[in-house]
Amino acid sequence: MSRGPGKSGGVRDGAKAVGQSIERALDPLASALKKASGQKAAAATPTAPGKPGLAVSPLATPFPRMKPVPGVEAAIGRAGFYKHDRPDLVVFRLAEGTTAAGVFTRHKIGSAPVDWCKRRLEGDGGEEVRALVVNAGCANAFTGRPGADAARRTASEVAKRLDCRQRDVMLASTGVIGVVLDDKKIAARLPEIKQALKPGGWDEAARAIMTTDTFPKGAYAEAEIEGVKVRIAGIAKGSGMIAPDMATMLGFVFTDAALSPGVLRALLSLHVRSTFNSVTVDGDTSTNDTCLLFATGQSGAPRIGRVGDRRLADFSAKLEEVLLSLAHQLVRDGEGATKFVKVEVSGAASPASARKIAKSIAESPLVKTAIAGEDANWGRVVMAVGKTEEPVSRDRLAIKFGPHQAAIDGAPAPTYDEARMSAYMKKPELTISVDVGVGRGHAAVWTCDLTKGYIEINGDYRS
Repeated sequence: MSRGPGKSGGVRDGAKAVGQSIERALDPLASALKKASGQKAAAATPTAPGKPGLAVSPLATPFPRMKPVPGVEAAIGRAGFYKHDRPDLVVFRLAEGTTAAGVFTRHKIGSAPVDWCKRRLEGDGGEEVRALVVNAGCANAFTGRPGADAARRTASEVAKRLDCRQRDVMLASTGVIGVVLDDKKIAARLPEIKQALKPGGWDEAARAIMTTDTFPKGAYAEAEIEGVKVRIAGIAKGSGMIAPDMATMLGFVFTDAALSPGVLRALLSLHVRSTFNSVTVDGDTSTNDTCLLFATGQSGAPRIGRVGDRRLADFSAKLEEVLLSLAHQLVRDGEGATKFVKVEVSGAASPASARKIAKSIAESPLVKTAIAGEDANWGRVVMAVGKTEEPVSRDRLAIKFGPHQAAIDGAPAPTYDEARMSAYMKKPELTISVDVGVGRGHAAVWTCDLTKGYIEINGDYRS
């Protein structure tokens, strides 16, 4: 039996009207609760100390405990290269007799600070370096003669304040390309910075040089030279435009060992190859990539002037550890990164060939987006291997994601298990291993995934 629209329909309409009235009455409360919930979630997400609005990378590592290095003093200041209130300047004062060496970008349009440091180190050979000045917020790159003049004036002002020669001052800058450095902003802060100089302060210095970094980067180690303890402390910055080739990458390492400039150059060139030059975030080399190594000689250890000296063995190993830690932190802070990835290539014709293949995999947008999507798309790895034109054996090619075999002997692995592979890809730290089957060459490169966060950060970089 059917019911008409009379009384029952009226009841339903009335109930609906009452419901709508209640909903309108509760709407302000619901909105307030929703807003409060959003604010609570935002408060629970750590924000970066550098650029406002950036959340700290999920791959971030805590800043280590780092002891002062005898012969090194530092202080930070706010020169005003950013619109928001944050330190953007750090000055290091170095003891008399400090030696130095550096490696720099091979970018064809190097910055004014890079040019300055290269000329100083070539001219004096790295003897008697007394200061380092680093600013964030302005790269002073692609700025022509005005940029070079600004760099020179900065070195001159610092030299006057610290009672040393202009050529004894090293410079480094990071930030927006194509803007001439306003050196007057730095000069204005120097009196207060000089008064604040003190041993240590590594955490503050690391924060002052950040741009789109979401956490400060530091590393520390101790070594022995002929029974005497020496300290090694390093800080770095970099998050995007990272494919060092010597990101925007800056690295500064200090030791109280007594080492000649020639020894410093040899050690730095050797270890940069397997550390800073073996990481990539986006395949873009910066105009400002700089890594400087300073030795104050204040430890009391004997001076070493020959690279082949056996007493260097422990120091060399610990220096590589510090550089590798800093390099890994760059990748962990890759713009928008959620995965830390090691790419290993073996069976290559040579170590150089293996490195080229590994970088091809690590820098492939297709591989990196698959990693972001937690998809073990080994076909994209095959693509990245083959496009290098390096010697490979198609019929001996093997690919693994962690312990799981994806392909072997040039074909899908008989033991391939999609469920286990998918579970592995959800991990925050991954390893992709490739054997190209033609020789004994091996190399490792570290990278991260490519997410929407990278686009968001770089879409409004200058703002």
